[in-house]
Amino acid sequence: MLETLTKGFSAARERLSGVRELSEENVEESLRDVRLSLLEADVDLAIVKDFLARVKERALGTRVDTRARDAAGRRLRVTPGQHFVKACEEELTALMGPVDPSLAPDRAGVCSVMLVGLQGVGKTTVAAKLARHLHREGRRPLLVAADVQRPAAVAQLQQLGGRLEVPVHVGAPGQRAAEICAEAAARAGREGFSAVVYDTAGRLAIDDELMAELEEIAGATRPASTLLVCDALMGRDAVHVAAAFRARLTLDGIVLTKLDGDARGGAALAVKAATGVPIKFLGTGEALDRLEPFRPEGLASRILGMGDIVGLVRDFEEVVDEREAERDAQRLLRGSFGLDDLAKQLRAIQRMGPLREILGKLPFLGGLEDQVEEGQLARVESLISSMTPEERRRPEMIDKSRARRIARGSGRRSADVRELLDRFGQMREMMTALGSGAGRLGKIPGLARLVGGGAAPGPGLDPEGLLAGGAPGGRQGTRQRAHQKGKRKQARKARRRNRRR
Repeated sequence: MLETLTKGFSAARERLSGVRELSEENVEESLRDVRLSLLEADVDLAIVKDFLARVKERALGTRVDTRARDAAGRRLRVTPGQHFVKACEEELTALMGPVDPSLAPDRAGVCSVMLVGLQGVGKTTVAAKLARHLHREGRRPLLVAADVQRPAAVAQLQQLGGRLEVPVHVGAPGQRAAEICAEAAARAGREGFSAVVYDTAGRLAIDDELMAELEEIAGATRPASTLLVCDALMGRDAVHVAAAFRARLTLDGIVLTKLDGDARGGAALAVKAATGVPIKFLGTGEALDRLEPFRPEGLASRILGMGDIVGLVRDFEEVVDEREAERDAQRLLRGSFGLDDLAKQLRAIQRMGPLREILGKLPFLGGLEDQVEEGQLARVESLISSMTPEERRRPEMIDKSRARRIARGSGRRSADVRELLDRFGQMREMMTALGSGAGRLGKIPGLARLVGGGAAPGPGLDPEGLLAGGAPGGRQGTRQRAHQKGKRKQARKARRRNRRR
């Protein structure tokens, strides 16, 4: 997602990594990378020029104290490259915001939303996603099938409403869309619905007939919010479509769909600056839970390759019970957890969405998105499901014979079972050390105090070494790397033996 934009900003950050101070020359060179990525992402040239000018002014025109202290009183050093990235982040956030993703109710207290847009952008799916979102906010939604132009639109909305257990208002054959919506508004008042979502018709191109129908619906229902649904893959055309709809209708916001399939991201950056209409929601998948309130600072952070921890935590809170998660964490830190617990965590991760999207929200791991196999979690879960309850509780009892049986039951190889057990054992050892505050993890600055240990702070931790499975520098780290290398060599030999069998 947004690879084109991220590529340019990452190149600019790397260019400034060894620079001692920002100058006109090195800032211009870095902005050249950003300029190319913005234009490749199909952002309008005028918006690009204005954005680059503001970043340059902020980067060169602001005095920065390179030595500071954090909340804990530790000394920090701000590099010129970090100052440049901060300037980019603030200007990206300003370019796409400010945004209030809430949907205001009308005078009667009903949150009525009218969805408009071209044909094929996903309005009907967004209507169902929005109904689910409103239901989770404590409202009682009513879906309205007002698309009388597309034959399958009514049936599609009824099917989606059935999955959500949300009623769908359908008009009589031959009834005009405005009449259907007016009847639905009256029904909502009679039956106590606190939210109404109108799914209107679209066209392949904007025409007067479509606009007249939408104006008639708006006049008959007076919706509290009118949201334009745009396809992120449209690029600069999304800006033109938004401007055309805004010329005839009062738009309160935009729902940008299919962002997960957009490598460019120009629509997300440019539509607010070009039209003044803010993005309120993002659609990042076909599942009915893949609609999220738009946070400009979160998307700006992801574009810069710094992830979106706030968004990730919010996703996690939606699928995990807080008290249960706390109990699981305590067992994890004591080392008293088994493969059943691991399977439960994997299922929670799967409910959060595609693994690539989750990685994209982790700081500095966005580049690993393309290296992830989406089916890996399912393969691990199939191995665990082929084990007996006792084997899941005590993985150490799995010998070669049991491993072969588990492999046959899951359609995998014995080597896959051994690899899973090795990784699980390493994770359990690491978490046990983390919980006790002992060992090399207890020497990470601040970590021992965090988990209640008393170890003194040691040398800094190399994040790249941690991601690669290594340890901090020194003799202990060398032994750990040699141990890991030996285990990998043994695993390769085992795989060769299994192939010969």
